[in-house]
Amino acid sequence: MKVILLERVAKLGQMGDVVDVKAGYARNFLLPQHKGLTASAANIASFEARKAQLEVNNLETKKEAEDMASRLDGQKFVVIRQASDAGYLYGSVTTRDASDAATDGGFSVDRKQVILQAPIKELGLHAVTVRLHPEVDAEIIMNVARSVEEAELQASGKSIQELAAEEEAAADFEIAELFDDIGSAAMDDDDAATAAAPTSDADQADEA
Repeated sequence: MKVILLERVAKLGQMGDVVDVKAGYARNFLLPQHKGLTASAANIASFEARKAQLEVNNLETKKEAEDMASRLDGQKFVVIRQASDAGYLYGSVTTRDASDAATDGGFSVDRKQVILQAPIKELGLHAVTVRLHPEVDAEIIMNVARSVEEAELQASGKSIQELAAEEEAAADFEIAELFDDIGSAAMDDDDAATAAAPTSDADQADEA
């Protein structure tokens, strides 16, 4: 199916290009999102008549996108999720989650602008692309953690493996201290029992 593009579409073409695409892709994506028109003679003529205005509109929206990208690029957003000790999520972080996190952070981001190759299924810091305009992208960081405290540690550069190792070391230290305390208490009890034991007649004779 031949379509004339009304804007740049990644890996497909620039505004004004007539491209051949699958009918399903055209009907389900390009046409309903006003990214293209069926390349009929009437539509091509209509595009040529509106081309100058479309180019002006494109420049305006591109400038707005660039302004937003300068503020959004590099921003970090925290998403709290339950996960296993190994760091695997019970569920996943989706484009909607990323959009909601960015919006809660003061940026207007639609989930359709968020590009994920696959849902996020592990704790950690994940780079996510936000396509603000066909020619303008921004990259945000999704900090996926089990708690705000864990998110802060991850933001400081510690991986989930390092955090797990630190927690394990702390637990081992507490156990070792507990056994030391038990051992010390047992020794104190033995000393106290020895001091309190009655002296035998033989011991008294020896002392005499």
